[in-house]
Amino acid sequence: MDRQSAFQRSITRRELLGRSSLGLGTAALAALLGQDSATASSGRSGTGGVLGGTHFAPRAKRVIYMLHNGAPSQVDLFDHKPELKKMSGQPLPDSVRMGQRLTTMTSGQKELALLPGIAPFRQHGQCGMWLSDFLPHTASIADDICLIKSMHTESINHAPGLTFFLTGSEQPGRPSFGAWLSYGLGSVNDELPTFCVMTSVNRNSSCGQIFYDWYWGSGFLPSRHQGVKFRGDGDPVLYISDPPGMSRQFRRGLLNDLGRLNQLRQEAVGDPEIATRIGQYEMAYKMQTSVPELADVNTEPQHILDSYGPDVSRRGSFAYNCLLARRLAEKGVRFIQLMHAGWDQHNNLSTGLKAQCQDTDQAAAALVKDLKQRGLLEDTLIIWGAEFGRTVYCQGNINDVVVRGRDHHPRNFCIWMSGGGIRPGMVYGDTDDFSYNTTEKPVHVHDWQATVLRLLGIDHERLTFRFQGRDFRLTDVHGKVVQDILT
Repeated sequence: MDRQSAFQRSITRRELLGRSSLGLGTAALAALLGQDSATASSGRSGTGGVLGGTHFAPRAKRVIYMLHNGAPSQVDLFDHKPELKKMSGQPLPDSVRMGQRLTTMTSGQKELALLPGIAPFRQHGQCGMWLSDFLPHTASIADDICLIKSMHTESINHAPGLTFFLTGSEQPGRPSFGAWLSYGLGSVNDELPTFCVMTSVNRNSSCGQIFYDWYWGSGFLPSRHQGVKFRGDGDPVLYISDPPGMSRQFRRGLLNDLGRLNQLRQEAVGDPEIATRIGQYEMAYKMQTSVPELADVNTEPQHILDSYGPDVSRRGSFAYNCLLARRLAEKGVRFIQLMHAGWDQHNNLSTGLKAQCQDTDQAAAALVKDLKQRGLLEDTLIIWGAEFGRTVYCQGNINDVVVRGRDHHPRNFCIWMSGGGIRPGMVYGDTDDFSYNTTEKPVHVHDWQATVLRLLGIDHERLTFRFQGRDFRLTDVHGKVVQDILT
């Protein structure tokens, strides 16, 4: 038997594939770990940020992002247009619409009748900010927030719109905002994830949007950077409870053995996701102690519970999630994403929008006040926003008060921000008399993303990841920091 035949018989197909991939796999692993080993000043082993710190002195250390799926109506909540009352029922002028595309839900309507705000507006705070009566609690923090009235986007449908805000692209597959921060800055707590997510729906579970996993996914970044979802029932986080009959000591031994097997496999094939798996097992073990204690908000003083509203003790409610977000922020979680569905009032505008505000307004304001009285607001960035706004014209029959609603509108909408280096008591940008087009100081989605990163001490052009031959970043190839809203 010649030497070549002996070699062919001594190696299996699996071994051949394993050996041939070892060199390339080991090189890839070394490159990846080389990136991630440039750790931030604090953080658990192997999960430090690739930046090794920040580009600028950060004004915010963490973010709590309240994202209201479905798009709240700026016309009815934030963008006061008193002159619209005189034009109620009149058609939207072509000179205002300027050929903007409509969704299929209103493109077939014979007339786009103007519908003024359905609730009274009043001025609040020393800054004199105009806010709807639907938001009495937000009104109480008017001097603590910056209201941006000139947001605009390209997206006209919910999932692409949310994906655009969270990943910088309307197409799924790129890393979400929290994953970018986890990758860039790393962790400051070795017993909790860097990026946590909570979801809720309105009290009547109507008009809900789907929560897609890519809204908190890691995309092409290592999977350890994806968000960890806290649930509203059962275990707060999946798979952290020991199976029946398994003691914590036995689980510790099992994880040790599993870790050694995974380590051997990593050395053999060089798959970087194996290192992620090892870290996730260890994190889950630590979370068995840290998460149940955090999730029990009833340990809070009664006056704190009362401030968040009567729904705060119901797990999975927006109020509960807001209080849990404050507790996570205290523990150093870097990015906390709260998603509340039900703001899609294509019909039933009058009662539906009011119900949504009643579900969320008190808790959102309480979160700002709670952080402020604890001295955490100055380095915590609070964001209240959505994927786009609503039309000033009515969807459906304007004379049917029960059924009428508003369609999607990307040309202008509002978000507010507080804390973390944001200038308080400020209204930024403006719109035309119809709340239809931005007229002053427009802020695009990429501008907003660049600004949030700047507050965290990051140059948005320098936080990149090479994938498929090009350097990707959250802001794609766009974005300018909105300096005027920074302190």
